[in-house]
Amino acid sequence: MPKAPKPAKTRKLPKTECCASKTKCGRCPLRMLKEGTLPAGYTVKKRKLVRVDGKKVTKKKLAKAA
Repeated sequence: MPKAPKPAKTRKLPKTECCASKTKCGRCPLRMLKEGTLPAGYTVKKRKLVRVDGKKVTKKKLAKAA
């Protein structure tokens, strides 16, 4: 019997704001920016996740970009 295919691995979405804990969590936008895993078109300013084009960050658009 063939095995069922594995589901596609989902990417972690960044939080909209860094919690500034000493040990950065896996979804921290600062950590993701440093590692290069932040979705295209997004950056971090003043510990907050922002879009490069200046539009508002929404979770729906963020999920679509990831």
